[in-house]
Amino acid sequence: MKDRIISEARKKMGKSLESIQHEFNTIRTGRASAALLDNVFIDYYGTKTPIKHAANISIPEPRMILIAPFDPNLLKDMETQIIKSDLGINPTNDGKAIRLAIPPLNEERRLELVKLVKKVAEDGRIAMRNIRRDANEEFKKMESDGDITKDDLAQSQKETQDVTDESVEKINNALQQKEKEIMEV
Repeated sequence: MKDRIISEARKKMGKSLESIQHEFNTIRTGRASAALLDNVFIDYYGTKTPIKHAANISIPEPRMILIAPFDPNLLKDMETQIIKSDLGINPTNDGKAIRLAIPPLNEERRLELVKLVKKVAEDGRIAMRNIRRDANEEFKKMESDGDITKDDLAQSQKETQDVTDESVEKINNALQQKEKEIMEV
């Protein structure tokens, strides 16, 4: 029973880590990445669809994204949605594809992005602590019901803390990596 709780906490923390990493990937740095377009959607025959599902996305140069839609009629809508998004990049439409030139970030924007990344990381750490708290509450309930002993409770809480520490360390490492990427000129 207690192994199941720890295993469940580990799985939830893993999903939170994936979510944080995805969030980091969508934050623009001075380098081109197809993940920048993950939160840009178009109307594809009445369905809200991510651009990446309606086009070939490639990175021909370190600061350039090339979007070649499967259906050329979608070019205008893609261009409009990219402009509306919070990417801060102006698309260039040549009639067959859209080019996104990634401008280098100025120092002020870099610092704003670092703050944003730190907030995402802190939200992730809070999520980890909440998962730990929920698991510990289940252990305490099991102990009060007589299902486990005080020693089992202490051991289970220690294992949960170890899993939490491991997950928080992964968040901190991802944060350092993203900060380094953002501050790179």
